[in-house]
Amino acid sequence: MTPRPIATAFNPPNALSRTVTPPNRASLYLDMNRLQSECHRLYLPHLPEKRDADSVESGLVDSNGTVRAMVLEVARPADWDAIASVWQGVQVDLDLPAPAIAVSGVDGYQLWFSLLEPVPAVQAHAFLDALRVRYLRAIAPERVRLLPAVEAAVPRHAGAVPALQVRSGCWSAFVAPDLAPMFADTPWLDIEPGQDGQADLLSCIQSIKEADFRKALERLGPVTTPATADAGPADTGSASRYACPDPKRFLLDVMNDDAVALELRVEAAKALLPYFENHTHR
Repeated sequence: MTPRPIATAFNPPNALSRTVTPPNRASLYLDMNRLQSECHRLYLPHLPEKRDADSVESGLVDSNGTVRAMVLEVARPADWDAIASVWQGVQVDLDLPAPAIAVSGVDGYQLWFSLLEPVPAVQAHAFLDALRVRYLRAIAPERVRLLPAVEAAVPRHAGAVPALQVRSGCWSAFVAPDLAPMFADTPWLDIEPGQDGQADLLSCIQSIKEADFRKALERLGPVTTPATADAGPADTGSASRYACPDPKRFLLDVMNDDAVALELRVEAAKALLPYFENHTHR
């Protein structure tokens, strides 16, 4: 007998069956608890026509390779001062709403940014990389994870929060800003966090509006070629040509740049397809 999938904050029970009748927005939200509703409001792609069991782990990336969730993690070890510099900086310097703060359940802090409208995964990764360069330059690149990760053919994203972590036997969880420093030595919860408490924390989080995201890209200036977690320091001698906040122009620049890794160029080409399909159908 095939085990029944476990519903998580990102996957209400009726979203986990392999074949389902396409839900309307009202019926799906009625099946969710408060935590699931908040996670969908903030981080999941706008309701698709259907979801199946194969999409459970990659539910933060839609079929077009676009995302609404952007996750920056500092780990090995967790470093509150470092993650706080990003959390405060995006609000003060970039006029963006505060991202949610989470402990990974293993060895790090995470910032969960929400976009009101989805953007290509490669652009979301580049935005996070620009934050890394601006606020975390002193942190070794291998300690920083930027999700979605786009070095593979299919973008990888973060796991659900809250969730039990197999590696540690502890729980990841969203935490309040005033309590976050207390988890510097133990970035996890020993027991499952209460769903209502997690929902309350997320209810205070606002999504980044499209216009504000573009302004933030402009303020960040040139964005370096997206780095992987295993990559070395960014090549500052080849400052990127990707400061343009227009998503289509950005993707074209990435796709046509011979200096960019082939995997990223392919990903950019895939993300451009909807633009050209829309133009063809006019």
